[in-house]
Amino acid sequence: MRGPVLSILCATGFLGLTAMPAEAKFTVCNQTLDVFNVAIGAEVDQEFQTEGWWTIAANRCVDVIRGELENRYIYVYATDVFRQPVLDGTVSMCIQASKFEIRGTEDCWQRGYRAAHFIEVDTQAVERWTLFVNDPPR
Repeated sequence: MRGPVLSILCATGFLGLTAMPAEAKFTVCNQTLDVFNVAIGAEVDQEFQTEGWWTIAANRCVDVIRGELENRYIYVYATDVFRQPVLDGTVSMCIQASKFEIRGTEDCWQRGYRAAHFIEVDTQAVERWTLFVNDPPR
């Protein structure tokens, strides 16, 4: 069996009684023993856009979107250090090996990119969302 496949979604949008407002963001937490790299996708100006890479160490979290979440659906793709996918996604979007920002999801190969299968995360339109990636159950 390959790397982490189980993801648990946790909404952290709640009304707190603090003096400072909560900072809106989308966070990915790596709750495995391995390092992985993350790319995200979202709709921007009525067209899908992907962006990567964030490297997330074992048992660490990274804010991949800082600021207000403007999309209910965020798409996530993750690979291990050998560039093997660690999440079983079904939504095809474009990526490339080095840091990237790509507009559109069609014709990845023809445009010099690689198609990858992202998972769809429904943030339920809350201000903060954390995606936990765990090792598969044994």
